Amino acid sequence: MTYISDTSTQDTQIQKQHSKVTLFITISGLIALLVFSYFIIAPAFANWSSGKSAIALDKLRIAQVEKGLFIKDFSLQGKVIAARRPVLYSPAQGTVTYLVEAGDSVVKGQALANIESHELKSLYNQELANLTKLKTHLEREKIQVKKSNLQQDNLIGKAEVALNAAQREMRRSEEAMKDNVISDIDYQKAKDDLQNAKREYQHVLKEVALLKESQKFEIQTRELELESQKVKVTELKRQVDGLQIASPVTGIVGNLNVQQKNAVAKNQALLRVIDLTQYELEIQIPESYADDLALGMETQITLNQSQYSGELVAISPEISQGTVRGKVRFKDNTLTGLRQNQRLTTRIILEQKNNTAFLPRGQFINSHNGQFAYVLNGEEAIKTPVKLGSRSLAQVEIISGLKQGDRVIVSDTEIFKDAQSVRILQ
Repeated sequence: MTYISDTSTQDTQIQKQHSKVTLFITISGLIALLVFSYFIIAPAFANWSSGKSAIALDKLRIAQVEKGLFIKDFSLQGKVIAARRPVLYSPAQGTVTYLVEAGDSVVKGQALANIESHELKSLYNQELANLTKLKTHLEREKIQVKKSNLQQDNLIGKAEVALNAAQREMRRSEEAMKDNVISDIDYQKAKDDLQNAKREYQHVLKEVALLKESQKFEIQTRELELESQKVKVTELKRQVDGLQIASPVTGIVGNLNVQQKNAVAKNQALLRVIDLTQYELEIQIPESYADDLALGMETQITLNQSQYSGELVAISPEISQGTVRGKVRFKDNTLTGLRQNQRLTTRIILEQKNNTAFLPRGQFINSHNGQFAYVLNGEEAIKTPVKLGSRSLAQVEIISGLKQGDRVIVSDTEIFKDAQSVRILQ
């Protein structure tokens, strides 16, 4: 058997040599690892060990505390309605005859409908006849007074003549008594006759005065009855004239409430006239703002990307389904292009304060019930107690805890999990 030998006896072991380049690379790697550990790992470990979280700056919304004019307001949707849209009613029971159609343009004072009311016209004619009758009675009473005055003047004249005759007879009796040519009985009779004539004269004067007073009272009574009847006739004439329904404004006719020639009752609605020259906004205001509202408050209305001034002119005294009804009137009555029931955004200005610190409104006011805010101090955000005031659509008032120039996180701070400080990564 023949053995074949391997090549192990021919191999030569070569001693491994360390290159200088390899050594340099190793040392550089160690240095880089130390730098990374110092600047990255060590701070992260320190933050982790102290419980401090870190948030990237680009995930936060930062705002600066400013000082100036603060406007407290709120916004809502309003529905355009005509400011004047009177409903016309039937003044009496009768039959209606419309002179216009729904949608017709009308001017102020134009006849819109007629009410045929035979009952009202008959009553007017009766009261007019009574008025004429009372006038006749008054004139007759005045004539009777004149006749009575003549009779009373005659009575006064007769009494005056009798008095003068008695006075002459008394003077004659006195002269005769001096000459002793008349008896005492005749003298006393003449004296009694004079007294009686005086009494009769005074009685006639008083009777005439009383009669004239009574006549004056009767005349006044007749005159009052006549005036009362005049008032009644004037009112009935107004009602008869009102049977022709006229437009109180210039505008267009709305829907007709009754069919042509139908019978209507007194005070039944007939039609509506819409004045398109003056508009209002009907708004539903949340109950939470009800106590802050007042008539005359300034408003801003957005129409076709433009702002128009308005005024709060009406506030409902009652709350319905959590809202209060109000009306806003345009200050500019020359606006065109508005449509009935059009929806517009309305901003109501509740309050304006000068020299007031404020921040833009953000989610931070919902965190911690608005009692804390995170203020930037270098690379840290520090939890700071604050006191917030009024809030508007875009701003929130700062009462205390912050000063002008402070940089505050106004975005949602719930992610900080109530930490006392948070590191902000640039």
